Amino acid sequence: MSSELESGIYNLIISLKEDCKIKVGSLGEFEFKSGYYIYTGTAQQNLSARIERHRSKNKKLHWHIDYLLQKAEVIEVKTWAKDREAECQIHQKLAIKPEFTEPVVGFGASDCSCKTHLLYSPQKPEVEKELIVEV
Repeated sequence: MSSELESGIYNLIISLKEDCKIKVGSLGEFEFKSGYYIYTGTAQQNLSARIERHRSKNKKLHWHIDYLLQKAEVIEVKTWAKDREAECQIHQKLAIKPEFTEPVVGFGASDCSCKTHLLYSPQKPEVEKELIVEV
C-alpha cells in the first residue's frame, strides 16, 4: 500500500483458517467457511488508519467486517485512489468472477444497493489491480 494514499477504495484479502459461526452485529449469526474472503470498503480520509484498525484485534466492534476479523486475518490489502462511488463498481467487477460467491447478504453494504461487499473463495484469490483500475 502506498503511504501517500490517504483516501480511496480498498480490498482486504482475508484468510479464515477454520469453519466457524460468527454473529455479525444486527445482521445475525452466519456460518463462515474456511478459506479466503475479499472485503471492499472505502475511506475518504485517513485510509491508512482505517486499514490499521481493520488489522487490529483490540477494537470496538462497529462495522460488519470487524466481527469477521475477530476470527480471521488480513493477509493482503489493495488500494485505489478513487472516490466513494467506485467502491461498488470495484466490488461488482470482482463479484462477476466465477471463483467468488457472495456469502452474506447485506455484509458491508448497508449504505448502497449492492447485495454485499464480501466475497468468498476456497482458494487464495488474485485481485488484478490493472483490471479494476479503469473503474
